[in-house]
Amino acid sequence: MKAKKMTKVLIAAGLALFLCAGAVFTYPGGTAFATEPQPEQQVRSVYTNELIPASQAAQRPIAVMMPTDKAAQPSYGIGNAKILYEIMEEGNISRQLAVIDNWQGLERIGNIRSCRDYYITIATEWDPILVHFGGVYYMQERITAPDINNLSGTYEYGTGGDRPGSGKFYRTTDRKAPHNAYISAAGITSACQNLGYSLTTRPEYYNASHFTFANGVNTLEQYPGAIPGNVIDLSEVFSYTKSYFTYNPETGLYHKNIHGKAQTDGLTGEQLTFSNVIIQNTNWAKRDEKGYLAFQTIDSTMDGYYFTKGRGIHITWKKTSDYSPTKYYDDNGNEIQINEGKTYIAVAQVGKNMKYS
Repeated sequence: MKAKKMTKVLIAAGLALFLCAGAVFTYPGGTAFATEPQPEQQVRSVYTNELIPASQAAQRPIAVMMPTDKAAQPSYGIGNAKILYEIMEEGNISRQLAVIDNWQGLERIGNIRSCRDYYITIATEWDPILVHFGGVYYMQERITAPDINNLSGTYEYGTGGDRPGSGKFYRTTDRKAPHNAYISAAGITSACQNLGYSLTTRPEYYNASHFTFANGVNTLEQYPGAIPGNVIDLSEVFSYTKSYFTYNPETGLYHKNIHGKAQTDGLTGEQLTFSNVIIQNTNWAKRDEKGYLAFQTIDSTMDGYYFTKGRGIHITWKKTSDYSPTKYYDDNGNEIQINEGKTYIAVAQVGKNMKYS
């Protein structure tokens, strides 16, 4: 091959390699060629089984304490929660723990309320950055442990402790305290950097084995004893909010309602929807005259229900330690296969029953 022809071949081959890599190549004459970088590798989310960028999968989630108080609605950023827990507190009012993996870029998250010790046990299985606005003295031993990374707008267990990242919280004027405390994604990032918290999952704590997802769509038709699940009424479980769900067969999702109307995200105005609804019956006790509660969130003896696609089945659940995931089993002893998408979990007091139709 002649020298000039060989040179052209080599230049063309090199240009092709650069273009495949999304690089810029300039000929001696000054003409530049460029392409967009190749798409980032996609992986399955441990929260929803949806395809997400690998970089997002490596990020630690936040677990945010959010209220159900009527005066506090709507919450901002709650629609980003891939897992949403609701649990009763003192005063006969429930509270929510929103586990959000794609929190980066959110300008307003909250409002944010205080924590209780049983939320910590639940939150740790996701190895999150716990975001709360104080708490109660029953939390003292656990919230101050070195493995817990938390941000708190005030003293972290109410009667004492540090205030990690408190300078990054802010209050708005559109609501009265305590319903107006928020934080931004930028504030969380800055606070974590100042405190030395890892923003990526910690291999010594993180457990990627949580839910078992269905291969395809699980309609629960394989269970002869499946129950109707078009309406899930939690008005006895959460008597203040009277939380309930209605199934929309067109979308295949459950729409969440509180206080007799749609529960929405203040950022988008959209109603909260879930592919999976889990009722997790849990042993509990009243701790003191103030009405503070205790929940036995580490257990292997309790039952509940799983709802999806307009049907439900009876289940049992098991959790062995703080960082171990809660596992859910059907009555045959097999781990349930949940559907792709977001999951709502009601940690229900034993003796307070849900209704379905």
